[in-house]
Amino acid sequence: MSIPVWSSLQAAAAHVDKLVAAQPEPGQRLPGERAELAAAKDTARALRTRFLDTHADAVYDRLTDGGTKRLRIAELVEAAAAEYPVLVPTAEQLAADRGRRQADKEGYEIDQGIFLRAVLGSPRAGTHLLDTMLQPTPRALQLLPEFLRTGVLTTRSVHLERRDGTAHLTMHRDDCLNAEDEQQVDDMETAVDLALLDPQVKVGVLRGGTMTHPRYRGRRVFSAGINLKSLHNGDISLVGFLLLRELGYIHKLVRGIRTKDAPWHSPTVEKPWIAAVETFAIGGGTQLLLAFDHVLAASDAYLSLPAAREGIVPGAGNFRLGRHTGPRISRQVILQGRRIRATEPDARLLIDEVVEPEDIDTAVARAVDRLSGPAVVPNRKMLNLAEEPVDEFRRYMAEFALQQALRLYGEDVIGKVGRFAERA
Repeated sequence: MSIPVWSSLQAAAAHVDKLVAAQPEPGQRLPGERAELAAAKDTARALRTRFLDTHADAVYDRLTDGGTKRLRIAELVEAAAAEYPVLVPTAEQLAADRGRRQADKEGYEIDQGIFLRAVLGSPRAGTHLLDTMLQPTPRALQLLPEFLRTGVLTTRSVHLERRDGTAHLTMHRDDCLNAEDEQQVDDMETAVDLALLDPQVKVGVLRGGTMTHPRYRGRRVFSAGINLKSLHNGDISLVGFLLLRELGYIHKLVRGIRTKDAPWHSPTVEKPWIAAVETFAIGGGTQLLLAFDHVLAASDAYLSLPAAREGIVPGAGNFRLGRHTGPRISRQVILQGRRIRATEPDARLLIDEVVEPEDIDTAVARAVDRLSGPAVVPNRKMLNLAEEPVDEFRRYMAEFALQQALRLYGEDVIGKVGRFAERA
């Protein structure tokens, strides 16, 4: 361990804690107080980065007993907080921030981003963490026997039903146009796990439910993306939403689930996935489509990725979109907020099939039939291996962990979500 850097980091972290204790609550600080604290945090964060650049593997080994313990990402940062409180925020620090609006938080999640950037950036530790995240969640394992018996699961955000060997996942946050929050991320991972674990399921289908929202009452909507009201209220976390979403259920859509029941010739159970878009897929909704094997859309639907205008990074959208569209269109969509309507020519780079709204059910059935063949799974495995190597995904997610943490606390983001909450 680099003793000089570690000692300097301990002193810098203690100085930050002393300033936080002495100053008023974040929203009540004077400009001079904010500047003094920001400078102290920057000093500590630079030292954290230097330390973890050298010692990330050693820290990860200590937390996982040399890789023998499988810690999901939330468990990992919790264990790090207990063992190395100068590296990541403690449970007490996070609890103090919980319940505050985003504008009134200390920004402790940036330190989690520094830690996770280092872990995911390590070929050894990062690969082990990604592999761990492919395991089924305890919640899914608890619900599996009942789902195998009934073929039905209904949660706050998702309805899952097995029909004729197909798992139909319907997002039904009808009050907020399927805008994602932490509950929806948890429910989606549970549903995806169950669909992958059920041996009767051959294909998965994702679709938006019918809305009660006044503007779209009675219409199906795929997704409105991240719930900006929840972000304003401080209820969108780096680990529990932004990273868990990418490394949890979306990761499993692409690579399958790691289970002891997997065949000897493959460490994971994979299945093909179909998405059916009605009305719109905004932000995280469009990000999701990039992980699917077949995308259907109603002729009156549109796609967009407005994250840059919102001030945040659109998950793994930057990693995957250019693979589908090429660099020019991906920059137009991500940097300039271009919408792509289902009927325009460029939409065929993202959508496999466009049908009239009343024909979606029939189109879904045709797609299920096409993707039910025995050679589909090995071929999708090879396509994903060629198009999205695990090491490239790992390196992207390492940088995403820090950049998204920084963006969560950007003044522009806080201002924009505040204005959205006022309008809402």
